[in-house]
Amino acid sequence: MHRKYTRNILWIVPMVLLLLMTACTPRSDSSEQRADGKVEIDFWTFWGSETRRPIIEKIISDFNASQDRIIVKHTYLPFGDIWTKNLAAVAAGNPADVIINDYANVNLRASKNQNTNLTPYLQKDNIEANFYSELWKNVLYNNEAYALPFNTDTRMLYYNKTAFKEAGLDPNHPPQTWAELEEYAQKLDEKSGDTYQQVGFYPLWGDFGIDSWLINGDNGQGYFDDNNQTTINTPGKVDTLKWLLSWQDRLGRQTVDAMKAEFGNGQSDAFISGKVAMYIQTGTYNTQLEEFGKDLDFGVAPIPERESGSGHWSSGGGFVVEIPRGAKHPAEAWEFMKYLTGVEAQKYWAIKNFDNVANMEAAQDPEANQNPVYKASVENLESTKLFPIPLSAPDYKNLINPHMDAVLLGKETPEQALAAAQQDIQNLMAQNTK
Repeated sequence: MHRKYTRNILWIVPMVLLLLMTACTPRSDSSEQRADGKVEIDFWTFWGSETRRPIIEKIISDFNASQDRIIVKHTYLPFGDIWTKNLAAVAAGNPADVIINDYANVNLRASKNQNTNLTPYLQKDNIEANFYSELWKNVLYNNEAYALPFNTDTRMLYYNKTAFKEAGLDPNHPPQTWAELEEYAQKLDEKSGDTYQQVGFYPLWGDFGIDSWLINGDNGQGYFDDNNQTTINTPGKVDTLKWLLSWQDRLGRQTVDAMKAEFGNGQSDAFISGKVAMYIQTGTYNTQLEEFGKDLDFGVAPIPERESGSGHWSSGGGFVVEIPRGAKHPAEAWEFMKYLTGVEAQKYWAIKNFDNVANMEAAQDPEANQNPVYKASVENLESTKLFPIPLSAPDYKNLINPHMDAVLLGKETPEQALAAAQQDIQNLMAQNTK
């Protein structure tokens, strides 16, 4: 091949790739001057459902009407696409001005220079105290904030009060400890021959996986401490895995798998259909109960603690608001972020979405807390843990999960699984910090 032609190919290929990447990325019009002199900023979210889109767009409309300098334009992107397209837009120098992103990787994005350090804005508008401290910890990188908390969630125990009465249990006294949970579950089991018509409780059904139980059973400690040292193979976590395994042993793995295969949504939901008497779910699960379980008499309670005094620890998640690196109008983006995380907008989001918000005053507003389930979820935030992903172990769950599965399949003991998982993670972290 001619050398000049080769050079042309080498120059053309990256240019084509760049054009394709830019073409796939929604473009912000915020750099264009509006006729009315206002600054237009582009806000990316994945809230496009019939429920959530009108709510976020009402908040945007209220902000636009609240001042005469900034206009916010809402760009909807599907949940699976928004963050990959954001990274492409940052790389191309054409990002949104504001984006909804996740808590777990704020620090990772900051370390890769993908979001904006908010310290200069916080020095002018010190709003840290507006947010739950557990959420604020998760927006920090090197002790500086790179996002503002927007919403969160928490998990609680839902229990069927009618089933409690029929089993001779006090419907106003849900289980408080693991021992009580086991006792109640056995009383709530209903069998016809060898077939369960109702299972009192199974810890891995619902929205509370092995990771969450290991936090609950280890005094609120996750897989890493505050210094990013591994805390995977601990006595508390070993005991928790053994306890989880005992539930499977009691019911039988075939029963567990067969019943789970029957679970569905709506009327066939495990708890709504009466197949399970106690179930762990988020606070927003109440919206399903209101729609499909209108006649269900239920209560909510904190996750039972391992033993009295060890803590009713739950796990949470949620989303933050960020300014992507390279945004054209960061100062205007900051003004909108303050509004979005302020009391008025957060209260509206909480009431309309039945969603836990990050602003403490809005979360604890009496109007939002008229609903007893929402009130319980707000109270539960005090015992809810979130953990950032260590920069040296971004894919750590891919190493831990196979060991957890091996325990349930009887291929590893809890001791073997946790020791091997900790070693795998330590090797990964050592490799990534060379």
